[in-house]
Amino acid sequence: MSQPSQMKALVAAEYGPLDGLAVTTAPKPEPGPGEVLIQVEAAALNPLDLGLVTGAMKDVYPVEYPLTVGMDAAGTVTEVGAGVTDYAPGDRVVAFVGTAGSVAEYTRVAVGPHLARRPQGLAPETAAAVPESGMTATCLLRTVGLAQGENVLVIGATGGIGLYAVQLAKLLGARVIATAPAEDDAYVRGLGAAETVDYRAGDVVEETLRLQPGGVDVVVDLINRGDALAGSARAVRPGGRVVSPLFGPADLGRGVSGVYIGSFTAEPGDLQSLADRAASGELQVEIGASYRLADGVTAVSDFATKHLRGKVVITVP
Repeated sequence: MSQPSQMKALVAAEYGPLDGLAVTTAPKPEPGPGEVLIQVEAAALNPLDLGLVTGAMKDVYPVEYPLTVGMDAAGTVTEVGAGVTDYAPGDRVVAFVGTAGSVAEYTRVAVGPHLARRPQGLAPETAAAVPESGMTATCLLRTVGLAQGENVLVIGATGGIGLYAVQLAKLLGARVIATAPAEDDAYVRGLGAAETVDYRAGDVVEETLRLQPGGVDVVVDLINRGDALAGSARAVRPGGRVVSPLFGPADLGRGVSGVYIGSFTAEPGDLQSLADRAASGELQVEIGASYRLADGVTAVSDFATKHLRGKVVITVP
C-alpha cells in the first residue's frame, strides 16, 4: 500500500507549551465533498491558536492532536472535492479554515462563507491577514447593531481585530474613540479614529468620559474578559451596549446590555467584501511581522510575547 503524500507543517503533537511546536512532516490533506484543497502561500496567526496549542481553550474548542496550527490562509486551489462547481484548480483564494490548520504547505476548506476569491493585486501575505480578524470585527459590529452617528470606544484598537473594528465602524458612519499607546496615535487616527486614549498614561474610562461626556453608545472590548468588562461598561451611556468576543457578566448595570459572541458567524459575502475592500485600499491591512514557515516556532513565540501592531503572517514555503 502506498504511503499518503506528506507536506511540511507547523504542528503541535499534544497540549503543551508553545516551545513544543515543531515544523515537521504531516499528512497532506485531501478535499472532501464540498471542499477545496489550497496550496498555501501565506497564513496568519490569531490569539485562539495559542489557546488551542496550550490547552487553555480545550473546554470550549476541543481539537484532535497532532494539530496543525493556523486558521487563516491565502493561496491557490489545487484540487476540488465532489460537488464543487464554483471553484477550480488555479483559482486564487483566501480562506478561514478553522482548526483544519493553515500554517502548512496545503490546507482544505469547505466552499461557503469562509472561502472567497482573492482579488487581483491583493498579495497573499495581505490576504491571509484578513479572514478571522476581519470577519470577527464584522460580526461584532453587526451583532451590537452599531449605527451611523453613534459613538464607539474600541479597546484594543492596534490588535488584529481592532484594526478592522476601527475601520469598519468608521465606514458605518460612527465616531470612533480608540485605545492606543502614544506611539500608535497617528496610526490609529489613520485607521479612522476621531480620538485616541493612551491606556498607558491613565484610566481609559475616565479619559473616554472626558472626550464623550455621558458615555459612548457602544464599547467594543477586545482585551478584557469576565468581571473586567464591567469596568469597561462604565464608559457606556445608560442603556448602551458592550460587545466582546470574550465572556463577561450578564448584568452590567444601568441598563447596559452585554453581547458576547464567543466566535463569529460569517454571512455569505462577508469575506469577499473584506478581501475586495483590502484590495482596493478601502481597508488598511497592517502586518506587524512576517516569518517563513521554517521559522514558524519563532513566529508563534514572538506573537505570544511581543507587542506587535497588526497581524503576524507566515509565508509558505
